[in-house]
Amino acid sequence: MKTILIVEDTHAERQMSSALLSHAGFTVAVTESAEKAWEWLNNNSIPNLILLDIVMPGESGLDLCRKIRESSNLKDVPILFCSSKAEEFDRFWAMRQGGNEYITKPYVPQNLVDKVTEFAS
Repeated sequence: MKTILIVEDTHAERQMSSALLSHAGFTVAVTESAEKAWEWLNNNSIPNLILLDIVMPGESGLDLCRKIRESSNLKDVPILFCSSKAEEFDRFWAMRQGGNEYITKPYVPQNLVDKVTEFAS
């Protein structure tokens, strides 16, 4: 079973993406901040994919992405950004920080499941 770590500060978004991915057959872990996600990543098995919001209180998703890419044991984990930031620059910058894919909220539920399935090898 593949594990997806969801890093999202909005309760409703956490619930929706968690339910979608659980229903699609993934094991889901959820954290509400970049700081809690970093703690989770250092205390659990490496997930198959990280679904990462950008705008959060404290550290941003971009900050966490850079930390993950600098970590020897986490650097190859696929990161799928899921953000309401819809400008081309936002997508470009997220990919420059090490993201593998970028989905804009609100998203089509099946699109999220398809992208996670594609990247969570």
